[in-house]
Amino acid sequence: MSSGFPPPPHNPSFQRYPAPPGTNPQQGGGAGVGGGFNAPPPPPGGAGAHSFPPPPAQGIQGRGPPPPPAMMMGGMPPPPGVSGVGGGGVAGGMTQLNVGMNKLFMGQQQQQQPPPPGGFRPGGPPPPPGGTPLPPTPATFTPMGAKPPVPGGAGFAPPPPPGTHQAMFQPPPPGGGPTIFQPKPPGPPQPPGGGPRAGPPPPPGGTVPGPPKPPGPGATGGANFYQQASPGLGPSAPGVGPPAQAGVPGAGGMSAAPPMINENIDFSIQVPKRFFRLTAERLPQTAAMATSSKIPFGAVIRPLAPEAEEEGEEEIATVQPGTAGIIRCKKCRTYINAFVTWSDHGRRWRCNICAQMNDCPSAYFCHLDDTGCRQDRYDRPELSHGVVEFIAPAEYMVRPPQEPCYFFVIDVSATAVQSGLLHSVSASIKASLDDLPGRNRTKIGFITFDNGVHYYNLDSDLANPQMLVVSDLKELFVPLPENLLVNLHESRDIVDSFLDNLPEMFAKRPVEGQSCLGPALKAAFTVVKAIGGKMCVFQSTPPNLGDGALKPREQPGIMGTPKEVTLLKPEAGFTWYKDTAIEFSRQQISVDMFLFPYQYMDLAALGELAKYTAGSMHSYPMFQKDQDGPRFEAQLRSILTQKTCFEAVMRIRCTKGMRITNFYGNFFIRGTDLMALPNCNSESVFGFDLAYEDPNIASSHVTIQAALLYTSSEGERRIRVMTQALPVSALMTEVISSVDADACTSLLAKQAVEVALKSGLDNARMRMQQVCVEIIRAAKGGDKRTVSGYSVPPPGQTAGGDNQEEKPIPDNLKLLPLYTLATMKNVAFRGGTDVHPDQRVQAYYDIHELFVTDMKHFVYPRMFALHEMGSQAGLPAKTNGEELDPESVAGRDKIQLPPAVNLSVDRLSSNGVFLLDNGIEIFLYVGSSADLNILGSLFGVHSLDDVDPTQVRVLLSGDDFASRVGAIVSSLYEAKYTGEATPKINIVREGDVHAEARFYWFLVEDRASFQGGTHSYAEFMKFVNNPNASAGAGPPMPQSGVVGPPKGGMAPPGPPPPPGTPGQPMRPPAGMGMRPPPPPGGPGGPPPPPSVHHSAPPVHSGTRGPPPPSYPGPPGAGGPPPPPAYGGGPPSGGPPRPPPGGYGAPPPPGPPPPGPPPPGAGMPPPPRPPPLGVVPASHRPSYGQSPPPPPQGSMPPPPPPGGYR
Repeated sequence: MSSGFPPPPHNPSFQRYPAPPGTNPQQGGGAGVGGGFNAPPPPPGGAGAHSFPPPPAQGIQGRGPPPPPAMMMGGMPPPPGVSGVGGGGVAGGMTQLNVGMNKLFMGQQQQQQPPPPGGFRPGGPPPPPGGTPLPPTPATFTPMGAKPPVPGGAGFAPPPPPGTHQAMFQPPPPGGGPTIFQPKPPGPPQPPGGGPRAGPPPPPGGTVPGPPKPPGPGATGGANFYQQASPGLGPSAPGVGPPAQAGVPGAGGMSAAPPMINENIDFSIQVPKRFFRLTAERLPQTAAMATSSKIPFGAVIRPLAPEAEEEGEEEIATVQPGTAGIIRCKKCRTYINAFVTWSDHGRRWRCNICAQMNDCPSAYFCHLDDTGCRQDRYDRPELSHGVVEFIAPAEYMVRPPQEPCYFFVIDVSATAVQSGLLHSVSASIKASLDDLPGRNRTKIGFITFDNGVHYYNLDSDLANPQMLVVSDLKELFVPLPENLLVNLHESRDIVDSFLDNLPEMFAKRPVEGQSCLGPALKAAFTVVKAIGGKMCVFQSTPPNLGDGALKPREQPGIMGTPKEVTLLKPEAGFTWYKDTAIEFSRQQISVDMFLFPYQYMDLAALGELAKYTAGSMHSYPMFQKDQDGPRFEAQLRSILTQKTCFEAVMRIRCTKGMRITNFYGNFFIRGTDLMALPNCNSESVFGFDLAYEDPNIASSHVTIQAALLYTSSEGERRIRVMTQALPVSALMTEVISSVDADACTSLLAKQAVEVALKSGLDNARMRMQQVCVEIIRAAKGGDKRTVSGYSVPPPGQTAGGDNQEEKPIPDNLKLLPLYTLATMKNVAFRGGTDVHPDQRVQAYYDIHELFVTDMKHFVYPRMFALHEMGSQAGLPAKTNGEELDPESVAGRDKIQLPPAVNLSVDRLSSNGVFLLDNGIEIFLYVGSSADLNILGSLFGVHSLDDVDPTQVRVLLSGDDFASRVGAIVSSLYEAKYTGEATPKINIVREGDVHAEARFYWFLVEDRASFQGGTHSYAEFMKFVNNPNASAGAGPPMPQSGVVGPPKGGMAPPGPPPPPGTPGQPMRPPAGMGMRPPPPPGGPGGPPPPPSVHHSAPPVHSGTRGPPPPSYPGPPGAGGPPPPPAYGGGPPSGGPPRPPPGGYGAPPPPGPPPPGPPPPGAGMPPPPRPPPLGVVPASHRPSYGQSPPPPPQGSMPPPPPPGGYR
């Protein structure tokens, strides 16, 4: 019976799906009944079809006397160098058993049966011919807590892993291909000392000597690597705690966990962190221990991450399968990897995911060394690397590889024409044509639309492109069957002519306010569905004609209330865009949305096109060609020219006892766990949660494997396999010390997006706060054990211990509270009425599309004091033979960055110039008394008092200062954009209350004026350190009647704030990050909630400690709040003015905000507001929740730059 991957069906009506990397619909007999090495034996006396396991592959002949008792391995793989791995037989009574087993049907599924006395394992190969007993070996295995078997007695061994001997179908190797790794063909055995053998397997029972390869880093040498260490000798593998004993279980209050199965695992084999970021590098041994820690176990994965910038990291190895094909588990279809266990001298291997025993094909056979590892493991990348890429044979295809196809659907309404959008789109596409993936195979096509759909004939024989207009939106048809999608190489001249003429084609008679996006998508689908590919949609007007027309549903009155969540999701019952996206995904079409809203556009509904087709969404509110054009063009060029794969599917597997849940990102799930990805590029990011399925983990490690099957732009079918082994520990301190705070922040934000869409923003913020508090509490609690039902400290510690508040936070978690607070105040989750729903939806997509290193700067931006940067800032860093701190440099040229400062108003000064970068946009804060020379270098003028900041361009070249600032900006964004890095720079002038209000959103260490954001960083740290003491306490309010930071014990010692101009202090910003009042009659953003009292806080001289470390910023678009004039029409000769009630106009006040949600389990209720009369009502925050009382001691500061990585 075949168990390999079947060949594709020849039925022409077969659905065109690529073969998933982990499915085998025609596989038979791969799953053993009772499966897994933890399956208990059946009850005695069972008879019938499932009484015995299948016979071994070799004929069962006469067997010799039983081996010495040292051979009784209890079902574990035998020590190296031992033949007859079955564990030996017993004389007398065994002949009838062997004969009975030999008569069983070979292909029948068998249930596991306990071996008879003597330890005979029916599934193993026989001893050497002639019945010669095997010599004893010094390596013995005795289960923890059991007595060793008596010589000559009947020792009982646990059942071996289930498995059947079946012939696995191996595909033939494909012809041709690049020069890549090819395994050596089997050859004759070499004499001893001649190196590793690659010949056929030895006869049953035979032994083949030979010098093994030296073990890799972390490998265990010697012949006793299977022997379990005694409890007093410490863990037997990195990260593995001592086995739990009766009465002394691990943390979590569970009963004694079963003894772990120790295996020879090389934990030094790692997936590079640019591909795979785990929230914790060790897992708890029990589910109760994981629950008590509150750590969000999971990972963020970027399967096609850009090439490594660090020197010394190897490129991904490519493997050309030999005659044996791609080796996979016959039960769960796991790919062969470095963490499988080999036995029977290399003739069998046990799957590290499902524990199934698999036969090794003879063409793939190699002998084992004295550590139980294959001798050729360093010659085979799949056995020695965490990431490998296989060349997929023909059975992994359901059709020939498609050509890379790029199709553009462009809005040509009056808004797009007048704003300069068509000029930017045409220029960016034309600049990308030479670098599109696929070379001479690439195909391209265009459709434009306003109140009708316009097709374009791009036949290479034409002198000019031919436009075909279809105005009947109900009976839409394709007017020309051919030449709507053409080969770019053959029709390059006609494509260039079309792009040159596009901006002027609709300038004379633009269509005002009408858009038929739905019919245009249907037309594009008809043209592209035969091939699939990437579709880019450019939209500037809300769709209001034909299919997919959206109804205006903006309701400013529900902003800041629980009903606001209805605007963050598509309208109930309206599924047109979701249904269209799923159909696109089935035809391998991915959609990238580029939106240019000048009013409410309902990004929640339009974004589903990108969400379910593995695309991306980018918005550019109030687009103006001069200010936003360079950033948009650079980003579009980067998206079109980056590494892109087509027809992809991905599946993630994990070891039995764990399960993968809750995928995050843009994709469509087929079945239960197969992620359909029509396109996957170097910026595609996905997340997942790792949950416990069993109460205990019996193995010493857990393996996670992600497999991506895709078609490259060169037309080659490939499989990228990433496998990571995680140690299992019974000690909470080991688990806590392995937590990655950056990855936790990223995964928590992705989880919070789903919580916000289901139950509201308040619950999302509450959950993030609760998880942070519980993680810190578990970290301070240390290791615990349970004796007679009571939790007691581990040996060597006294009961009671130190005060929970006084215990230090582990170094790797010191920044977790800061990042959690910053995420709660991010535009995606912050409360109030001043965040438009389209802005919030764009932030949700940014969170799902950003990798870990980019997410940090999206929630906690970097801010630099340009007026204080040293002479070396902005220049390539000097190494002097020393290793550079990666947090102090950026870019390929290692440009030196200025020191970062805290995100607090205390750091601002009137004589300073500050650059704030969140990875998407840059804000340049200019003090009212800034140095005239700096203003002249950056703006070409010596004062910004009488200048409109929206019309000023920042000079990034010229004199020395401007050139160094330009180098800093370019180094921060060169990894995100192709070509010259030109991000958008927003100028914020001190005194401009509109721009300042949005700038203060990023000062996350100060208080904010919404429920859940009233904590400053100092107050939040006090609350995290001792949440019980803060329950029910009133908020610390300044006596002067303004909302500001607490007075006493607020900050630890740190560097002084930037000095101000003597005798001219900085004008204090309104509300310490709260919304300042708008000027009378001035255009711009919405006013603050009417219940917030605005008055300027005094300038504080205290500092908040050193800034957190700096990291490279994320790519993407949108996110931060739009310009103040969001709500007007497209610009025509000047900055647009917002109409009354538009996008940016002040929303009317809604009903009173509700109280805070009920606290979660184990979480103290949020603080209550103080009684009226303690603080005037006008000075209290507009929401019910208040921060904890002022800290009485010093706050543990975040580590200085370079102290945490």
